[in-house]
Amino acid sequence: MDFVSIRIITADVARLVDFYERATGVRATWATEDFAELKTASATLAIAGTRTVPLFAPGSARPADNHSVIIEFRVDDVDRVHQNLTGFVTDFVNEPTTMPWGNRSLLFRDPDGHLVNFFTPVTPAAVAKFAGREPDVSES
Repeated sequence: MDFVSIRIITADVARLVDFYERATGVRATWATEDFAELKTASATLAIAGTRTVPLFAPGSARPADNHSVIIEFRVDDVDRVHQNLTGFVTDFVNEPTTMPWGNRSLLFRDPDGHLVNFFTPVTPAAVAKFAGREPDVSES
């Protein structure tokens, strides 16, 4: 099994696609006016309008109603990205902060209120994890 994507349901697809294109620098591919995808090397962020919900099950998803999921993107330099997003992102939850697990993280909200985490691995163990190898004991 492969994890492929996460889909956000929104009442304003164009607004949310524009936000994520600007925040990530990734251009969306539009399938219809109700569905677009931002594809990265490792996963896809799909953005769909409310008119797509009944195709799965009426009432099964509501826009701007997430209070438990954080959408995460690994970036090369989270501090530089924070500077670039200042003035564009209106709801920063925290400034870049080094977390106990070794990632330097920037948390903010998208226009629908979803939490977004841009992070950079900074400790040797976190760098090794994302490089696909086990850290050497000397890196601990």
